[in-house]
Amino acid sequence: MVSSTEYGSHTWDLLLTVDHQHEGVEKEIPLQVTGDLHVGGLMLKLVEKIKIAQDWSDYAFWWEQKKCWLLKTHWTLDKCGVQADAKLVFTTQHKMLRLRLPNMKTVRLKVSFSSMVFRAVSDICKMLNIRRSEELSLLKQSEGTLKKKKKKDKNSKEPATEDILNLCNSPVSSGLPANPGLYSKTMTPIYDPVSGSPASSTITWFSDGSSAEQNCSILALSHPTCSPEMLAEMYQPRTLADKAKLNAGWLDSSRSLMEQGVLEEDQLLLRFKYYTFFDLNPKYDAVRINQIYEQARWAILLEEIDCTEEEMLIFAALQALMETFTNIICTQNVILISYHVSKLSLSSETQDSTCESEVDEVEAALSNLEVTLEGGNKSNILEDITDIPKLADNLKLVRPKKLALKAIKTYWFVFRDTSISYFKNKESAQGEPIEKLNLKGCEVVPDVNVAAKKFGIKLLIPVADGMNEVYLRCDNEDQYARWMAACVLASKGRTMADSSYQPEVQKILSFLQMKNWTMCSQAASEPENVDMKPECFVSPRYIKKFKSKQLTARILEAHQNVSQMSLVEAKLRFIQAWQSLPEFGLSYYIVRFKGSKKDDVLGVSYNRLIRIDMATGDPITTWRFSNMKQWNVNWEIRQVAIEFDQNVSIAFTCLSADCKIIHEYIGGYIFLSTRSKDHNETLDEELFHKLTGGQE
Repeated sequence: MVSSTEYGSHTWDLLLTVDHQHEGVEKEIPLQVTGDLHVGGLMLKLVEKIKIAQDWSDYAFWWEQKKCWLLKTHWTLDKCGVQADAKLVFTTQHKMLRLRLPNMKTVRLKVSFSSMVFRAVSDICKMLNIRRSEELSLLKQSEGTLKKKKKKDKNSKEPATEDILNLCNSPVSSGLPANPGLYSKTMTPIYDPVSGSPASSTITWFSDGSSAEQNCSILALSHPTCSPEMLAEMYQPRTLADKAKLNAGWLDSSRSLMEQGVLEEDQLLLRFKYYTFFDLNPKYDAVRINQIYEQARWAILLEEIDCTEEEMLIFAALQALMETFTNIICTQNVILISYHVSKLSLSSETQDSTCESEVDEVEAALSNLEVTLEGGNKSNILEDITDIPKLADNLKLVRPKKLALKAIKTYWFVFRDTSISYFKNKESAQGEPIEKLNLKGCEVVPDVNVAAKKFGIKLLIPVADGMNEVYLRCDNEDQYARWMAACVLASKGRTMADSSYQPEVQKILSFLQMKNWTMCSQAASEPENVDMKPECFVSPRYIKKFKSKQLTARILEAHQNVSQMSLVEAKLRFIQAWQSLPEFGLSYYIVRFKGSKKDDVLGVSYNRLIRIDMATGDPITTWRFSNMKQWNVNWEIRQVAIEFDQNVSIAFTCLSADCKIIHEYIGGYIFLSTRSKDHNETLDEELFHKLTGGQE
């Protein structure tokens, strides 16, 4: 027996596990502690007893039973709730993690397993030179999306060796702050705005010269085209329920990796979670633009988002163009690096004057390509306060036959403010309209086939009992662009007086021009002479529909209108075309609405929620975030409740994922809507967690 004076009346044994790599040294260390001992003092006693000379600054206690870190070193053991049966592991906070990027490239780097995921993603993005880290998050692949791949792997004779880019020596990987020069928007451009390759001065900001630039270049270049066999091995959603599986594994941004069961050397997906790409700038965002392009490309190839045959050929032509650029850049990589190194020997005065003129030319040439949250660029502020313009023209109105109205009829339409009114003819426009349609909060879906001269606009207007479908048919491209742009802005509650109206019109015309291709006679007659694998540029559905020669000829047709674009311009056009698809930006979840007896699909977008019929895929109701008064979560029954204007309330439980994911989506999009170019790039992390964290 040990006497109370020797042992201490309030002292008790605590068994600690130390995660170290030293052979011959015990990993389980017993200590005699008291409840008033603070966590920092426990660390000191443990290190003194281990007697191993090493840097322990990255170590902290992980409480296995409660799945939490003891990071507040000034708290006592009593305040933390630690008792004798607690299993505490003294382990490193930064551990190795494998991340699969949107371009399907896997990087291996050291990440903080004790920081909240939001902060960890911010550090990862600084490491990868990606601005606007708040748009990304980490995704754990669900079991449903891995089943097909596992079955394939069992039948494969040779295991595939994955090419992994090791970034474990990066400053942030080592727990050090990243060089601000790599992440600042106000510095000298770090990428060539045309080719997307690192600018010459970039080398001096990396700790390891050419190897660092090579890693950065890999992330800024497109991934080699994939084969149909590779596509067949990947998960391809067929239904809305399948698409819902893709979004089930988002990690909680308010908790750490370790708290969510992520272990060292696990693989996660780094993806753009929020589809609001703010302030895209080719001079600083080569990696970011390329990763957005790659995420869009794979979403189209794997049919995660639907597109028409005409749109698929445009996407294929842009991919073929970018593959050409990538091959050229890769073959000349050594020459480019040598050229960049040699330029460093130039005097700073000559370099500054040359860069200044080049940057001015680039800014002038690419100003119309800069993509912002609202998709437009700033113009004269006075445009927003002048009289609201209107559109007036003859359009064809197409209504579903179930309404017992004539299928197609021409009316005189007037677009004013955010509403469309139509009259029997132009002369009767001074009287009462036949009907007035308020487009605020509606869904605007393009229905275009340039080859067939079909320019339609599908409007899904929210009404009390669902959605009212209205189809407008335009006569030509110019008319379609003007009316489509007006409808898009009106759906967001903005008028044609908004400064983004004209850029929106030009963007639509530019996209239509890409679709309006003319066939090259030589390519049409001799497609076999062209070195192209068309199966690499289209989804499996179109591979089955066309023969290889037919696909090659049709892609070459579309290629005529994009062949003069630069690499960065082609990527931005690809992204813009992706953004124009009706299903762009929708993340799907299977939910059960309160009072309903069947499951529905909830689509979450950057500005609205859409209730979708799971069987037909038709939208039932749309709710805009701008009309939302409040939302909350009942954590006991895992139910999300949202209140909108005009006494509209909804409540639902999420069946395909945790309700916290949808709660975070809503709060995240509201947080991103507060961003402004006038503010510095420091994020209000506290506001993000207030909007997304919740109280469980």
